[in-house]
Amino acid sequence: MDPVRPVSPATRILYPWKTHITCTVFWVGETPTARNPTPNHKSSWDQQWAINFGGFDDPEPENRIASHSTGDFRPKAFVPKLNPFYIALPYNDVEGYGRHKPEAARVIPWFARMRPEPGKTVCKGRWVQIYRGGRSCYAQWEDCGPWVTDDWEYVFGSKPPKTRENGSAGIDISPSIRDYLGLKSGDKVHWRFVEAGQVPYGPWKKYGQTSESVPGADPDLDAQRRYLEYLRKLRDEQFQKKPLNQLQN
Repeated sequence: MDPVRPVSPATRILYPWKTHITCTVFWVGETPTARNPTPNHKSSWDQQWAINFGGFDDPEPENRIASHSTGDFRPKAFVPKLNPFYIALPYNDVEGYGRHKPEAARVIPWFARMRPEPGKTVCKGRWVQIYRGGRSCYAQWEDCGPWVTDDWEYVFGSKPPKTRENGSAGIDISPSIRDYLGLKSGDKVHWRFVEAGQVPYGPWKKYGQTSESVPGADPDLDAQRRYLEYLRKLRDEQFQKKPLNQLQN
């Protein structure tokens, strides 16, 4: 089955799909392994990632909440302060201090319109759509990997992932994405970049700050308010699907 497109405004930027990409699961606070020799207490762009997230994003299913009925996908031990729907892709647009990689301005589609300061990433927080088995979810780019951080020809181009590790894995997904889509490491997914305005409201906007938060608003209260709006919208959509004769009674 081909991936479906998200509901979005008539005028939009459409990025190409990366199809049949092997995914692996990673998490904030992951301990060092042969696959990932560096503990995930830091990300490529956040030196206090685990602290800012709120703790260890325990991947064990018995230690997580995963409910499509309530839209809650998170660790049981705490309420995350950042979006638990996060990914890593094998590219970092910055290197060293105060500079971008030489190709960054040329290959990143949104680089020019963001006009970043030297060395300020334009990749962190970018939204992606992930599709598997008739269902889409949305997540934000928060780290670099798996394995490499210079594969721009795959991330922004048309080539397959250059790494041969873990079945040529091309995207790391968080436990919340795994649970929402019913995935496991080694499964294939389709993914693509989307603009923030194309992201429908859902569990991926329940926690943490997003680019759509109101300036100056409390991020937690704002996220909860928007989530209640999302639940009301679902209720209204279900009501509208009732047969006409039921609506008239």
